[in-house]
Amino acid sequence: MAAPLTMWDGVLEITQMAQAKVGDPLLWALQISSNLSCSGISLPSPELANVLVSYICWDNNVPIMWKFLEKALVLKIVPPFLIQPVAYRLYMELLRRHSFELKGQINGPNHEKVMKSIDGVLHLSEIFGLEASDPGIIVVEFLYATVWQLLDASLDDEGLLELTSDKKSMWPIKPQDMEIDGHEIFDEIRMAHNEKLHNLNTVMAVELIGRFLQDKKTSKILYLARHNLPTHWPRFIERLQLLGANSSALKSSKVLTSEDLLRLASDKCTVLTYEPKQNLLQNFHAVTGLMSPLVTSSAVLSDGGSSISSLWLPLDLALEDAMDGYQVNATSSIEIVTGLVKSLQAMNGTTWHDTFVGLWIAALRLVQRVRTPRKPHSFILERDPIEGPVPRLDTRLCMLLSIIPLVVAELIEEEKSVDINELKNDSSKVPGSRRNDVVSSIKLLGDYHSLLSPPHSVLSLANQAAAKAMLLVSGISVGSAYLDCLSMNEMPVKCSGNMRHLIVEACIARNLLDTSAYFWPGYVNGHINHIPNAPPQMPGWSAFLKGAPLTPIMINAMVSTPASSLAELEKVFELAVKGSDDEKVSAATILCGASLLRGWNIQEHTAQFITRLLSPPMPADYSGDESHLISIALILNVLIVGIAPVDCVQVFSLHGLIPQLACSLMPICEVFGSCVPDVSWKLPTGDEISAHAVFSNAFAVLLKLWRFNHPPLEHGVGDVPTVGSQLTPEYLLLVRNSYLPSSGIVLNDQTKRRLSEVAASSSPHPVFLDSFPKLKCWYRQHQKCIASALSGLVEGTPVHQTVNLLLTMMFRKMNRGSQSVTTINSGSSSSSGPGNDDSSLRPNLPSWEILEAVPFAVDAALTACAHGRLYPRELATGLKNLADFLPACLATIVSYFSAEVSRGVWKPAFMNGTDWPSPAANLSNVEDKIKKILAATGVDIPSLAAGSPAATLPLPLAAFASLTITYKIDKTSERFLNLAGPALESLAAGCPWPCMPIVASLWTQKAKRWFDFLVFSASRTVFLHSNDAVFQLLKSCFAATLSGASISSNGGVGALLGHGFGSHFCGGISPVAPGILYLRVYHSIRDIEFITEEIISLMMHSVTQVACTGLPKERLGKLKRTRNGLQCGQVSLAAAMTRVKLAASLGASLVCLSGGLGLVQLLFKETLPSWFISSYRSEQGEEDGGSLGGMVAMLRGYALAYFAVLCGAFAWGIGNSCLASKRRPKVLRAHMEFLASALDGKISLGCDSATWKSYVSGFVSLMVGCTPQWVLDLEPDVLIRLSKGLRQWNEEELALALLGSGGVNTMGTAAELISEMQ
Repeated sequence: MAAPLTMWDGVLEITQMAQAKVGDPLLWALQISSNLSCSGISLPSPELANVLVSYICWDNNVPIMWKFLEKALVLKIVPPFLIQPVAYRLYMELLRRHSFELKGQINGPNHEKVMKSIDGVLHLSEIFGLEASDPGIIVVEFLYATVWQLLDASLDDEGLLELTSDKKSMWPIKPQDMEIDGHEIFDEIRMAHNEKLHNLNTVMAVELIGRFLQDKKTSKILYLARHNLPTHWPRFIERLQLLGANSSALKSSKVLTSEDLLRLASDKCTVLTYEPKQNLLQNFHAVTGLMSPLVTSSAVLSDGGSSISSLWLPLDLALEDAMDGYQVNATSSIEIVTGLVKSLQAMNGTTWHDTFVGLWIAALRLVQRVRTPRKPHSFILERDPIEGPVPRLDTRLCMLLSIIPLVVAELIEEEKSVDINELKNDSSKVPGSRRNDVVSSIKLLGDYHSLLSPPHSVLSLANQAAAKAMLLVSGISVGSAYLDCLSMNEMPVKCSGNMRHLIVEACIARNLLDTSAYFWPGYVNGHINHIPNAPPQMPGWSAFLKGAPLTPIMINAMVSTPASSLAELEKVFELAVKGSDDEKVSAATILCGASLLRGWNIQEHTAQFITRLLSPPMPADYSGDESHLISIALILNVLIVGIAPVDCVQVFSLHGLIPQLACSLMPICEVFGSCVPDVSWKLPTGDEISAHAVFSNAFAVLLKLWRFNHPPLEHGVGDVPTVGSQLTPEYLLLVRNSYLPSSGIVLNDQTKRRLSEVAASSSPHPVFLDSFPKLKCWYRQHQKCIASALSGLVEGTPVHQTVNLLLTMMFRKMNRGSQSVTTINSGSSSSSGPGNDDSSLRPNLPSWEILEAVPFAVDAALTACAHGRLYPRELATGLKNLADFLPACLATIVSYFSAEVSRGVWKPAFMNGTDWPSPAANLSNVEDKIKKILAATGVDIPSLAAGSPAATLPLPLAAFASLTITYKIDKTSERFLNLAGPALESLAAGCPWPCMPIVASLWTQKAKRWFDFLVFSASRTVFLHSNDAVFQLLKSCFAATLSGASISSNGGVGALLGHGFGSHFCGGISPVAPGILYLRVYHSIRDIEFITEEIISLMMHSVTQVACTGLPKERLGKLKRTRNGLQCGQVSLAAAMTRVKLAASLGASLVCLSGGLGLVQLLFKETLPSWFISSYRSEQGEEDGGSLGGMVAMLRGYALAYFAVLCGAFAWGIGNSCLASKRRPKVLRAHMEFLASALDGKISLGCDSATWKSYVSGFVSLMVGCTPQWVLDLEPDVLIRLSKGLRQWNEEELALALLGSGGVNTMGTAAELISEMQ
């Protein structure tokens, strides 16, 4: 209720009397306070402030009145934020005395009314666009506005305001702008001021600005303004920098210099940026050693860069995981690695230079890991270390020389896209800084000699790159055609190239570097004075680009040599689209040659051109009844056969083209699978291909793109399916559709835009499985076959008739005595037919109709064999006849046998060498090699000695193994063996031990060159039958990573992933590194949930071991907390904590690789809460009286915090750019609610209190400092509860940083906390 007017008249009367008598300001203030209190006016009183301001401004602007007003402020009978005096000098004096006393201002008496009055007078809500509901927010706005007004007034006084971008102030800094009376009088008074007082006022104003920026509390308030009012901050900083650079008043200041003010305006000043990462993680980093610099001494060179493995171990694991030929990825490796690099850079707090060095080293290690170690002075040529249907060196080189440069390009483009306003107020984001870091990182690679030795297959390319640089440095300019023909023997100086030369060429091709790199010290090893003899023009890309015709010699040259530029590639693509039929086939052959596998500088374009050719749009003038694809069957078949090798498929996978490739192959399968086999086309060689052949080739490649032989409903994790089960046809099409512009998803990076162009070029509309009814019908039958027993065949139907035809064809040569008929009965069919050798008996049916009947035909054959009506050899021959007739049948045979093996209803087949082939000749050798491979893991395997009972296999597995060994190991059969091989291994791995070693023994008798691959595959299956073996393998991974007293000498990447595998190594097959084994095993582990719990258990055990071995007890006893964190024995503590962080990094990597989003979600929602709630105490602490136990408990909490945040960063990303980040808020909110509830006392914990405290503080510190976007995902209430709990632990700085990162909704609470801080 408003006070009567007479009350304020009385106040003015008392004031006038005291003014006339020049009375004591204290007595005046006490009298005013007493009168107001008696009248029921609450203090401080906004109304009194308005009365006094109006009285003083402007008629009574005399010194005694300002003394009265100051005393009113001191006694808190008027709120200080409402005073706007005219006398600028006295106004600033009041600011200096009272504006820094924030404590009690926000939560004082009548504070809400005061704050609303302030907002009403200054219109802060209108200016800053925030609701005036929170007093804390108004405090931030008011302080921000006050400093800004001082800034504008100072600029105006010095004539600098017009130099700003908006050339005027948004504040009423002049009398005519203010909402008070007496403007004219104010102007007269101002004009009366002498020049000296004017200058002194300006100096004082500038000094006040500096104090606001330096004061501990007000600077934090300004940080809140910067963080939550970003649209205004650039103008504020512009004014501050303008004043610092041009102010003449600063020259007269004795407390502030121009340099000081410019420093306060820079990002290096804690006042403005107030990076919690630097302040709040200080303790955490002191413990974990996160900020240790990269080592570049000779120690690094001797161990191949493993000294920095603690920082970049997740990169090594991710890159090696991408080399698994049994898995393709629907997501581009460029996107995956880019997200991983950004997460690690943020989590490790490293510079971008160090980040790029770590990235290059990890990729170089990937290539070196597959190279053959040679004996000293040995000149034996290298070869791929393991032969078989697995990716080889080409895939690894693709990662180093194509994918990694594209990752670097993405990171540089991301920096370019930073808003110009951010660049203005954060000088760390200098345009081009990442590009400069790329240059310096590649320059530094020259020190890593052991990593730069090129594999023999690319040695000539490396030498050529070195020669190119030498010629340019010598002032000799030549073209690519000259270099292609130049022999290194013709160079007057020996050119010894290495992997850095290839990296530089890849980066120059993508405009990441320029040719100035050729002039780096040591890059070339000499100069030449004359041009080597120019070789004659050879057929090749350069000649083709100049118009030379495509002769056979020219085609062979272009197939064996990659294109050197996009222009060359585009001309071939144009020929494939518009040329003659023969030219189209030749162009397709060229595209699938070296340009796809080793054209690293243009590889993504090659893959995109092939994908586009596989899905050509229908010509506008096409009017035929059949599909337009029929007319280009030849070029389609050439392309499909060309991309069938494992390395080629992996190239498409690495570049993210698997979804579009699947979408391109589906219509081909749909169309050609509907054609009868007598439709054929003649190849340029004179051979003919049928519709069955085109379909089978396309179908075999399509099936490699998802785990078709696995159950459709694999064991999922939580409400997210496992990564493997997501690779279904439907999922691949959904991913492909998400790249279309019509999806509405914003594509922020080059890779996604490139994929969008490819997807839109085939069809601008979404594509679904319903678009391919034949394929969908087969897929549903396939799923049904795997999920349940075969049924549904009705006699007399077309399918039944097809079954009869197939059985007759399969067993046409079978002869039982005088009978020449085939009669096979099974539970699902009874078929018979004449058994003659007439080729006309082959069904003249479309492929889809044949595939529909295949499961029933195979079931009938297997049943006949089980009942003795068909010999095993005849069964294998019949299956081979079927597969030869339609190779695509292999897929249905696989799905049928996979289902039947899992049902376990078939009797075993005795592999005795009579009925079935015998593995005896190789079984003991296979056993010895398996034991040797697993030697590093400590896992025991059951004996397979010759004295044991005869080897047996489940009948379906024996039949399929017998079928596969009938294939020749040649190029024709390769694409089908690449399909059948992984299926056979998966089939055998699902059977009891020792089925896979038996299969490996059978196969090694036929394919001796595949011995290493088969034995390694057999050794992997040991872990699929026992969780104990998996635990032992995980334990070996941790032991290898953390082994030895020094990571740089024994442990880390080298011990975890090893340096290669194969019998060609010195001494034959050697133990395989545990990390390699795990990366090749985890995809097939069904019970994936237990992995996380075991990893946490091993991680906690590792922390204990590190503490016991790395920190002497006498130093642990002296450990104490200081202002700068934990200090004691800094060298040993830092070394030990680096290993703790390494263990957490390994654990996070294994969890994310093993289960992806689903397992990370389970970790946050269930595993971690259960772990903290359960009774888990430090056993080590009980043994030594608790001194070591307390330390171990604390370190466990930090390890868990780093582990958890890393898991989240790997799965969701640190920002919002990836699609997976949409899952983050729900999961993170649930976990933070658990933390807040436990801090509130609502949940009882069983873990050690030191572990809990270090986990919470570590997790929040990492989240605030490294992943601030996560904080914005959380509810304000949870943040406030967490901050209260942290304050109870005296973690006020951390609590403040958490609130300060929470956005506008927690800004007011943060301001309140600042005001109450000591």
